[in-house]
Amino acid sequence: MLVSLDESLLIDRDYWSIRNKIVLTFLDSFFEAAIPVMLKLQTSHPLDPLSAAEISVAVATVRAAGATPELRDSMRFIEVVLLEPDKHVVALADAYFFPPFQSSLLPRTKAAIPVMLKLQTSHPLDPLSAAEISVAVATVRAAGATPELRDSMRFIEVVLLEPDKHVVALADAYFFPPFQSSLLPRTKGGPIIPTKLPPRRARLVVYNKRSNETSISIVELSEVHAATRGGHHRGKVISSQVVPDVQPPMDAVEYAECEAVVKDFPPFTEAMKKRGIEDMELVMVDAWCVGYHSDADAPSRRLAKPLIFCRTESDCPMENGYARPVEGIHVLVDMQNMKVIEFEDRKLVPLPPADPLRNYTPGETRGGVDRSDVKPLQIIQLEGPSFRVNGHYIEWQKWSFRIGFTPREGLVIHSVAYVDGSRGRRPVAHRLSFVEMVVPYGDPNEPHYRKNAFDAGEDGLGKNAHSLKKGCDCLGFIKYFDAHFTNFTGGVETIENCVCLHEEDHGILWKHQDWRTGLAEVRRSRRLTVSFICTVANYEYGFFWHFYQDGKIEAEVKLTGILSLGALQPGETRKYGTTIAPGLYAPVHQHFFVARMDMAVDCKPGEAFNQVVEVNVEVEKPGEKNIHNNAFYAKETLLQSELQAMRDCNPQTARHWIVRNTRTVNRTGQLTGYRLVPGSNCLPLAGPEAKFLRRAAFLNHNLWVTPYTHGEMFPWRRVPKSKSACW
Repeated sequence: MLVSLDESLLIDRDYWSIRNKIVLTFLDSFFEAAIPVMLKLQTSHPLDPLSAAEISVAVATVRAAGATPELRDSMRFIEVVLLEPDKHVVALADAYFFPPFQSSLLPRTKAAIPVMLKLQTSHPLDPLSAAEISVAVATVRAAGATPELRDSMRFIEVVLLEPDKHVVALADAYFFPPFQSSLLPRTKGGPIIPTKLPPRRARLVVYNKRSNETSISIVELSEVHAATRGGHHRGKVISSQVVPDVQPPMDAVEYAECEAVVKDFPPFTEAMKKRGIEDMELVMVDAWCVGYHSDADAPSRRLAKPLIFCRTESDCPMENGYARPVEGIHVLVDMQNMKVIEFEDRKLVPLPPADPLRNYTPGETRGGVDRSDVKPLQIIQLEGPSFRVNGHYIEWQKWSFRIGFTPREGLVIHSVAYVDGSRGRRPVAHRLSFVEMVVPYGDPNEPHYRKNAFDAGEDGLGKNAHSLKKGCDCLGFIKYFDAHFTNFTGGVETIENCVCLHEEDHGILWKHQDWRTGLAEVRRSRRLTVSFICTVANYEYGFFWHFYQDGKIEAEVKLTGILSLGALQPGETRKYGTTIAPGLYAPVHQHFFVARMDMAVDCKPGEAFNQVVEVNVEVEKPGEKNIHNNAFYAKETLLQSELQAMRDCNPQTARHWIVRNTRTVNRTGQLTGYRLVPGSNCLPLAGPEAKFLRRAAFLNHNLWVTPYTHGEMFPWRRVPKSKSACW
């Protein structure tokens, strides 16, 4: 007996098994079906063995077809096996629905090319694929009115335009894990079951090198598949607008071109000869954004003021050239036309002497030895990891979230939730990331007073990320994720093994010993860590998001690499820095890391039931309530406006903040919430008129709480070199 499983609709389940029937007209009928259940795409290839569910359905179907109870009771099932389909069905499956996705497997016909819409394979929050980036770039370039305009386009950033939260909710309810329809807000008419998700969109920042204009374009991406050629994407420009009075981030191509232009500039080579440097191959020119110190730095021009360093004449491949800064030379470069427009040799400062300790190579190459008394430490997980990965969706120890990545922010954590027993999956946050990093220097001398780097907005944390194939920074069982970016000319570059996912032992989570019985209980702490590391010129930054078994989330940034240094005259010391070697000092500076947290504590997408309260510990005034003068308590203050919610840390009162749900209570009847605990912190150590604060006014407070507005992703305008400091 043959059973057609494509007719077995399990209305009380969340899947629809479709086997043995694959035809070109299938998708039309699929999308037009009026069935009160979400129809998921087939998950079994036509040649996959029958699943347990399919066998059960087949048996139940045959048994139900028995004419009498006696006949049904007497049935004994000897074999239930897949009836393998015709070869053309397998070819169709391998062409459109399953790997290898190769339409060339189909025989060619004289008929018109049958084009099929491919069902969406990317979650709305997945980073853009290399193919999507290519299509977005080609679409914008093709929209250029003239060949000159198209040739002058330089692609600064191509990134996913994240959709509205209700789209993410639909995707997580019906199309992708966690397949939880309860994520949708309840409606009177019942849930509206979609047949497909909206097309993904890309946001492009494009710099026109000819006109010195910056534009932002939105491209809608759709995926199509043709029978006589491989699958591809198709794009359509939705909007494009020129943004006035801004300059977009600089690119690595521009850095290299700037270095070459400066080193070829005759007055510069003469200035280097005065310092005893004949070989320009030893010279390092780091292009720093000019910042915004006066109207001369206005974004009407694309300018850089490079810092100069010089290696020694050594054969060390890892020589630290940053240990020999070249000072006293003023250079201003027009990055649009790539030429030196200002040059002045202001002061002859001797180069710091060569120091064998300056390099970061094995000890024996620096006149010393490496440690030999450290025994190997091996992290082995014989049974594999405890986490599960489905695309960019991660599950671990009741936690679930999605991993994203952008050229500017680097690692992004989406849709954070915690599975809490009978209460099910409880949302915690929609989106977590570091959106900016500001590094102001505190030395008023040239050239250091101008060193006020915005490493995310001016350079891009993600674009400068490491490939961990070149040296892994994680231990244990590791899952890596690649990252795709556009380069300056619109090509696609891939950073392999860019994001690291692994588990770590984190010491003791809890312990207690009963002194009466002598019995002790201990629980070790395991945490899941998602991380990436980037290099911005001399510094390395490691960004880590840790998830703990006790429900805690921790954001950590590790600073390493090399200091940005200055040179000293013989016998000179600097008040605004620390001497670290003969003729060499490290100027004082600060690092500010700006995290954006779009919280959603026990809130479904679209719900606005969260509030923020500030908690300060107060000492009870002496009196009847405090006759022993020992009383203190935690006082809560609701932050009711953006103006009130510009807050600063205060360790004297153990100040912290709670993001609280106003409608959900815990088992003790208190409103549920997540506590924001600040780490070591401070405000800018600069006067209120400091030039860098014109672009970084958001540093004037440790915490800013604002209502959610779609599109407000950064603490200032999207393009950092602008006249406007904040939103």
